[in-house]
Amino acid sequence: MYKIFFFLIISISISAQKTEFIKLDQSIKDRRSLTRSLTLLDNRTDKNIGKIDDKGELVTLRFEDEDLKDHIENWFLKDNKKTGNTDIVVILEELKVYNEQDEDKDYPYTKTKIKVSSFLKRNNNYYFIYRFDNVIVCNPKRVAHAPKYLAEQISEIMTDFIKVSYSNAIISYSIPENELYNYSNYLSKNYKAFNNSELKEGVYTDFKSFYDQEPNAEYSLGKNKKGKVVRLMHKDLQTSLSEMFCYVEGAKVYRLTPVGFDEMKKNEKGFYIYSSRANLFAESKTGGVLVGAVAGGVVGAVIGAAIDSGSNRNSGAINGIGFKSSLEANVYIDPLTGAYVFEK
Repeated sequence: MYKIFFFLIISISISAQKTEFIKLDQSIKDRRSLTRSLTLLDNRTDKNIGKIDDKGELVTLRFEDEDLKDHIENWFLKDNKKTGNTDIVVILEELKVYNEQDEDKDYPYTKTKIKVSSFLKRNNNYYFIYRFDNVIVCNPKRVAHAPKYLAEQISEIMTDFIKVSYSNAIISYSIPENELYNYSNYLSKNYKAFNNSELKEGVYTDFKSFYDQEPNAEYSLGKNKKGKVVRLMHKDLQTSLSEMFCYVEGAKVYRLTPVGFDEMKKNEKGFYIYSSRANLFAESKTGGVLVGAVAGGVVGAVIGAAIDSGSNRNSGAINGIGFKSSLEANVYIDPLTGAYVFEK
């Protein structure tokens, strides 16, 4: 009798647990039919996505089909009957949901950390295409059901990320197969901004020129009487400050944000500014939101703005994802994409 009662209690407990499924079922059609295959490498150390609170109940997030590799590769084949000659490899590096109460906040926020990267494969070498590496914040006081909201965000990010990967420009060195999982460190060895003890003074019009330490000699700064930078000059003509990624002066780096210039510092993890989503999503003084650029190609509506690879206007945050928290923390600059990487 005791065993039957114990079994019933366990059964009721298991059935009472709630699950929110992440559905990957939107179209991922390659409109230009350039891609021949899409391969997923699930490199997560822990395949459990996690549990988050939903009005006092813990809800587990799971993919609808937990054979993720098979599902994504078949998803591509289903949506792409006509294919090209490009082979793309997508690596899912991190995916976690959790509740976190930040300093000076009255209650926990629900968050998801997602990191996914893509590569073109050619003759057993790999070429970096794009990376999405961020923490998405959900304010449970503003969203009816946080698990459903984050499940939808994860689905849209994965969908848009795959579509971006079809056509983004390839700007990296080749990565040998044995270095694929170490790609970030492998590529960073080529960046002079990481490895040189001194930075070259001048104006940098995009993130790549900064990491390569190639200031643009055609640009100069204009200052007011207090010594603050107020103008950007292209040759002899004043131009928009948004054409500048950052400038180096007196061994310090200053990054343009919608609320002014922030000093970029460096630690063992890379270059960062101390700021918040509220500041980096803020409207600039000239109007409009400055949104973050990527390495190249067209970015989906969820991941960012449609900015082409030649754009210099990579001076803001990834626009429109999650709650614009006022929490200030180190916000890193992704050396491979120029995007902001939020960790909180």
